[in-house]
Amino acid sequence: MEISHVIPDKRAEASRREFTWRTVLYGFLRSRRRKHRRSLDDEVIFLDWHHPWLFFLSTGTMLLSCADAFLTLQLIERGMVEVNPVMNAVMAQSTALFTSTKLAMTGFGIFVLVFLAKSRFLNRFRTGVFLTVFFSCYACLVCYELVSLFRMM
Repeated sequence: MEISHVIPDKRAEASRREFTWRTVLYGFLRSRRRKHRRSLDDEVIFLDWHHPWLFFLSTGTMLLSCADAFLTLQLIERGMVEVNPVMNAVMAQSTALFTSTKLAMTGFGIFVLVFLAKSRFLNRFRTGVFLTVFFSCYACLVCYELVSLFRMM
């Protein structure tokens, strides 16, 4: 026995698995996994949702790293010396390589720290605390560079 009529395809053209900016916004504002489902899952450290403070710290640290790169180039132009031997060697190649290396290293470090933000370092400190420490250190470094730059003017 054959079916003589054709069944229309009622599926939507766009798949729900497609990546769109709506997906990012919806996932950021209304993510579902903020806590573990069971008490046995306490050792699982990877969730869909991170605290907004981590977003602030990671974005702020990246912006401070950009400011540090710019101010470092300005200070070196005015006669100061790069103290970090690794970055000094990279800077000897070119300033573009220096800037891209600095931002890539900072971005990768931030990515790892946010990914492991719920884990514990030495079973004592949450790894997310290191982002706060790095943000504070970068803020102090940028303030030092600004003061040095203003003294040279």
